Amino acid sequence: MKLLKLVFVATLLTGSLNTFAQQGRPNGPPPEAIEACENKSEGDTVSFETRRGDSVEGTCEMVEEQLVAVPENLREQR
Repeated sequence: MKLLKLVFVATLLTGSLNTFAQQGRPNGPPPEAIEACENKSEGDTVSFETRRGDSVEGTCEMVEEQLVAVPENLREQR
């Protein structure tokens, strides 16, 4: 009986942690990176301001069938 309770509590905790983890930042590029490449072509160099106010330079690339600005430091990591 104690083992059953332990398994039940562990299951609840695992489910709660997964739900909490999914409430963070959504997956995918930020809206600023998408907007920076509006009316641009793949390979164009652009810059945009992040939500924190930082200026980022990047290149427009197709990511998940969408043209987005990929920061230079991320391109180097690939």
